[in-house]
Amino acid sequence: MKKPAHRNSRRLRLRLPLLLLVFGAFQAPAFARDYAQATVETLAVTSTNYAGQPLEYPRSGTPEVTALLVHLPPGSSTGWHQHPVPVYAWMLEGEITIRTESGVVKTFVKGEPIIEVMNLLHNGTNTGKETASLAVFYTGLKGVPNVIKASAPDAATENSR
Repeated sequence: MKKPAHRNSRRLRLRLPLLLLVFGAFQAPAFARDYAQATVETLAVTSTNYAGQPLEYPRSGTPEVTALLVHLPPGSSTGWHQHPVPVYAWMLEGEITIRTESGVVKTFVKGEPIIEVMNLLHNGTNTGKETASLAVFYTGLKGVPNVIKASAPDAATENSR
């Protein structure tokens, strides 16, 4: 026996709000600003790093993200090195002064983001009186080193700047 059409439409009217509620619950907010109790503060929006180089992303290979906490005692340095992959950092404590082989010198302090240079020799030195701590994020590739250590640039070249 066939059910009357009005009973089916009534069931649909009762179920529709329930279906919308259930499916709506599975849509997670896409951004922090979508959370009612979140506060969003923009830290950096840039297309270049601190030395003015355009940002580049790896175009091939298997992506691999590495997150580190780095602590530099006062007066210590990272040693001259370069990054073949994009690197971003957040100063948690202290200060660090970075000098590049091209002569750029930039000091970063607690609370500042660092958009690192790529394929450019640089050395970071803790120029403050307390330990400098950074959260560092390498957006690299599997099998590619995040850091390549190097000798200091030629002293004659560096002194001529």
